[in-house]
Amino acid sequence: MRGEGNGNYGGFNITGYCGDSPAHVAECRKLLCKELGIEDRRLLLPRQVHGDKVLVIDEQFMQKPAEEQSKLLHGIDAVVTELKRTCIGVSTADCIPLLMYDSKRGVVAAAHAGWRGTVARIAEKTVAAMIGNYGCRTIDIHAVIGPGISLDSFEVGDEVYDTFKKSGFGMEGIAKRYPAANGGEKWHIDLWEANRQQLLSCGLDERNIHLAAVCTYKEHDRFFSARRLGIESGRIFSGAMLL
Repeated sequence: MRGEGNGNYGGFNITGYCGDSPAHVAECRKLLCKELGIEDRRLLLPRQVHGDKVLVIDEQFMQKPAEEQSKLLHGIDAVVTELKRTCIGVSTADCIPLLMYDSKRGVVAAAHAGWRGTVARIAEKTVAAMIGNYGCRTIDIHAVIGPGISLDSFEVGDEVYDTFKKSGFGMEGIAKRYPAANGGEKWHIDLWEANRQQLLSCGLDERNIHLAAVCTYKEHDRFFSARRLGIESGRIFSGAMLL
């Protein structure tokens, strides 16, 4: 969340690749680690690229040098772990953060779902990674669809609408036309619902899918919004940790 600070990076930001000063990022990481009671090396954030790659964080990963860990985290948009006292998360500023927890196996996951990641079905691939690596069952998985841009705020071009349609999404449930600022109408996409549909298609119980229903674009005074502030701005960190 945003708060006191300077310019587009005012407030809390631990994302080191969005233009913020290294000193501010380091200070925010220090504060978060202190609050969580963990070492800095136990706070893991991938270098996201709007893709669909999922990385498992295990003891083998944790034993690697920091430089090698950084290389492995580059190009990753979802992380999964069963390690305790290891906070994994993703950074967003209008894209959708997805957090998952298997209450039986003790496994957590975090995924970054922008429109490209959503089309690439990052939610489904994250669930598949939980099942494939840890034997999770979808009936035991709880998911949170965190703060991100809402349907009525997410205007897209026809090419984005067509990409979703060609990828097999039920457009009647995730798309709607709204009046455009320069006249006519433009398509809007509901990323919240598109990801919820994916989770349901994986077999998650609808009662275990929780929607924050917070639009970062509308509430840019509280949350970072790239569409409001531009790319050179802070990012929201959404994380999960097993105690």
